[in-house]
Amino acid sequence: MRRRDSQGSAYVIWGVALAAYLLAVFHRSSLAVAGLEAADRFGISAAQLATFTTVQLIVYAGMQIPVGLALDRFGPRRLLVIGAVVMTTGQVMFAFIDDYAVAVLARVLVGVGDAMTFTCVLRLIATWFPSRRVPLITQLTGATGQVGMVLAALPMTWAFSELGWTTAYLSAAGVGAVVTVLVLLLIKDAPGTWRRRGPQISVASVRRDLGQSWSHPGTRLGFWTHFTTQFSATTLGLLWGYPFFVRGEGRTSHEAALLLTVLTVSLVLAGPVLAALTSWRPYHRSDLVMGIVLAIAGVWTAVLVWPGDAPTWLLVVLVVTVGIGGPASVIGFEYGREFNPDARLGAAIGIINQGGFYASLLLVVVIGLVLDWRTPAGEGYTAEAFRWAMSAQYVLWAVGLANIWRSRRRTRRHVAAVPVGSAAT
Repeated sequence: MRRRDSQGSAYVIWGVALAAYLLAVFHRSSLAVAGLEAADRFGISAAQLATFTTVQLIVYAGMQIPVGLALDRFGPRRLLVIGAVVMTTGQVMFAFIDDYAVAVLARVLVGVGDAMTFTCVLRLIATWFPSRRVPLITQLTGATGQVGMVLAALPMTWAFSELGWTTAYLSAAGVGAVVTVLVLLLIKDAPGTWRRRGPQISVASVRRDLGQSWSHPGTRLGFWTHFTTQFSATTLGLLWGYPFFVRGEGRTSHEAALLLTVLTVSLVLAGPVLAALTSWRPYHRSDLVMGIVLAIAGVWTAVLVWPGDAPTWLLVVLVVTVGIGGPASVIGFEYGREFNPDARLGAAIGIINQGGFYASLLLVVVIGLVLDWRTPAGEGYTAEAFRWAMSAQYVLWAVGLANIWRSRRRTRRHVAAVPVGSAAT
């Protein structure tokens, strides 16, 4: 019975969990096409509008370790339900309120629920699928999840124009309610059991699990992999891509939107390709990661040193290359799965998942500060200011690559001394 349950239900479990992740990305991105409406509704400035994005990033990154610890204790099914309910509550609040402070609180709720989702999906994948399939299923999950941004853009744009603010967000909340019911009815924590609980959480156990996870160089290799590969794509897609292409590269709003669409397509298509490459040559995953980072930095260099506006073909190469960094960051979770026992897998995933989002948050803030510093008073952002601002990425790439190299050497030494799972790095 247990064997039949595992084989017959794994893809159903994954399908429902993937729907929950799509929903999380949908909710996360639902404000992206409502900037003008939000500014009018709440009577806020552009800086206050950007606070919604910053707050969601802070909440998402800050929740990763608590979510990871709770995942090890309570299992993914319960946390997925709680996450969906919290996100739905945030969207319902956003539908009715017109006060800016309460609106920020509503986005905090969306960020909290969002933070619970991807980690739980990764845990379900590791539980329900054999190890040889986990990299492919994980990459497909990350790639498919990005479709949530498209699903948010097109239907929500139509809903705002045809149904109005309140009905649009209530409709989004209704989708969340449906997914919550599906999670309750169909997802099991593990083959043969609906719920699987771990040991009770205490201060001592938290210190032990986090300490043991972080002390393993494989977890640190995963953290720095996630840190170094993700931030450029996240920063472009979440906030600074559109103004960079319009103000920094002299593109029209339509051309900027198309470039960001190509970025999303690259994120989606690169995942399965990277999964195939890492499965084919698992021992060289870190080489692949470092090669991708160097490629991203190299294309950015070509764009930033190009005299005048970069040609369209080069900007397309930029967004395609940068987009590959998104699924490359998922390789970091493979290290967490391989080098940590099941009892602290959630804690390890939570640690790793912080990396890219802290790097992205730091870069988003630094770019804004540098733009303000290099922009003449009373003038709009200039191409020169954007060149200075985007150059801040080199510091993060240097820090990340140095730590990937160091963590890889330590991980290989550790594996050689005490074999744990796969020795592939």
